Amino acid sequence: MSTTRVGERQAVISGVGQSQIGRKLGRSGVSLTVEAVTEALADAGLDRSDIDGVSTYPGMAPSPPGMSPHGVRDLKEAMGLELDWFSGGGEVPGQLGALFNAVAAVVTGLASHVVVFRTVTESSSQTAERRASVTGSGDGRLTGALQWYPPFGAMSASNWIALYAQRYMHDFGLTREQLAQIPITCRTNAALNPKAIFTEPLTLGAYLSARMISWPLCLFDCDVPADGSTAIIVSHESLVASLRKPPVRIEAIGSALHGRDSWDQRADLTTMACHDAAPMMWSRTDLKPADVDTAQLYDGFSFICLQWLEACGFFPKGEAGAFLAGGERISRSGELPLNTNGGQLSGGRMHGYGYVHEACRQLWGEAGQRQIAGAEVAVAAAGGGPIGGCILLTTSR
Repeated sequence: MSTTRVGERQAVISGVGQSQIGRKLGRSGVSLTVEAVTEALADAGLDRSDIDGVSTYPGMAPSPPGMSPHGVRDLKEAMGLELDWFSGGGEVPGQLGALFNAVAAVVTGLASHVVVFRTVTESSSQTAERRASVTGSGDGRLTGALQWYPPFGAMSASNWIALYAQRYMHDFGLTREQLAQIPITCRTNAALNPKAIFTEPLTLGAYLSARMISWPLCLFDCDVPADGSTAIIVSHESLVASLRKPPVRIEAIGSALHGRDSWDQRADLTTMACHDAAPMMWSRTDLKPADVDTAQLYDGFSFICLQWLEACGFFPKGEAGAFLAGGERISRSGELPLNTNGGQLSGGRMHGYGYVHEACRQLWGEAGQRQIAGAEVAVAAAGGGPIGGCILLTTSR
């Protein structure tokens, strides 16, 4: 594909914001959202009157509890926004689909400045009897494919992802010691993030002796339910002069789904939807995986992060074990600094948007102690199993 025809480059990220993040904060989702959006507006140098679009994923969803407590209308009313365009829905390419929708709205002239937000109050919504990530923990009747999993004991994504991990280990020899380098690296990075939930060191010994959740995934392979909100402002490139600082450029988007839209019916069960989305992203740019300075990749489970690393072409198919062994390559001083804010495994589950927030902070040189020197190209990705989306971000070039 000719890179001169790539439409997403007409959009930029002008500002990002993030609320307080924590466990059982006891705050309303609206207050967290307004905090994040207010910070993003200040970051971009915009006023709320400049915002003419709002996009969110997946929109207001009362069940499962805390996973999406508020939608477009809640933010509109709370901040008195006058909108020309808005969108909220779950059938998109991974969690970042709301960001892609905002880009499309800006590029087609439906809006000039779009706030994209993702808010969760999952931690405060959990009880001893109810976990939002467990199938059937909400109030609705199970429908579609989900109705078939619980009878076989597959109650959550931890079970589904574990099956993928088992197959990958069988086919390619991946070990738990190698997989452990992802959560260990995330924990090391989280120690430098003031908002991260878990910051104490994680050793290989502690990982290997941790409570098993669904073999081969232990407690530390699973992300951390949290309360918080992330906001990203997408603006048209023609408005750059009015912004507070040079924006982050959107180089390319990956949103493809070529395989089966299913957790268990892909032709190759060592791959996920990320293996469709990432090649599309690279087809829309002349940049290559070797040009990436930092990768912020979905680690709802450690194995999903491994899948994104492979799908993005950082190593050949099946060679994840060799790439991860020892953890040096994915460390902050390595060839591909990974999830520099601690990811969701230690920083807290912001359900995809924390990665874009961190990528932008890195490209702006605003990541503090965890800053990667000279970062100019970053990839952020979200989604696992049958959904996935990724975005390549750059400084001006």
